[in-house]
Amino acid sequence: MTLNKIVELKEVTKIYEGKVMHRALNRLDFEAMEGEFIAVMGPSGSGKTTLLNLISTIDLPTYGQISVSGVEPELLSQNELALFRRRNLGFVFQDINLLQMLTVEENIVLPLTLDGLPLEEMEERIAELTGKLDLSKILERRPDELSGGQAQRTAIGRALIHKPKIILADEPTGNLDSKSARDVLELLSFINETEGTTIIMVTHDPIAASYCDRVLFIKDGEFFNEIYKDERRQTFFQRILNVLSLLGGHHDLSSVRLP
Repeated sequence: MTLNKIVELKEVTKIYEGKVMHRALNRLDFEAMEGEFIAVMGPSGSGKTTLLNLISTIDLPTYGQISVSGVEPELLSQNELALFRRRNLGFVFQDINLLQMLTVEENIVLPLTLDGLPLEEMEERIAELTGKLDLSKILERRPDELSGGQAQRTAIGRALIHKPKIILADEPTGNLDSKSARDVLELLSFINETEGTTIIMVTHDPIAASYCDRVLFIKDGEFFNEIYKDERRQTFFQRILNVLSLLGGHHDLSSVRLP
């Protein structure tokens, strides 16, 4: 089976103008194949979130070319971009951003209501997805009644309900305890394997990265290294730690152990 490129960046540079010009990315090449689960790692300020913003079409490059799901974002109008994002991309953030006045079910179904899907289809998708996410018993709760893990699973449900081709996750386990973080990572892995959804995840956490197929390391907006997973997650995890120690920056790796 031939896998297609679903994301491609060629020689991408992103410069933010201001009192001091900031080059967030510098001539970066990057590609993701359909169905890959990729981690992006690097020190704070290395350009990880900028890369995610460019792939998400929220931002456009200063120089270079970007293609996402066969579309060049620079050629689309603002309205076309908004529609493209809603149809093709799912977002999961560290700050979970659930709407406090809505229930779990209403938060998850929100993207479908924007698209005006028939009620019957919405109900089918909600039942199937919340079963997978272990949320079926708490659909009527509001966000302030949820644990951190339940809230993040709800946010993942909202990101998945419209069956996006790509999920972009920015530190999705950053605010979670270790058990909730592991549940979320296992859930993302399950979605990646069963649905074939491409996932690109920015993370500081080497344990989170060890769930992925490949880890891209960037430093000062440029490619630093990349490694692919092993047969054993333990050895892949150790190789991630080795590259992070070469990378420098603020990585406290002394106490990190794979569960």
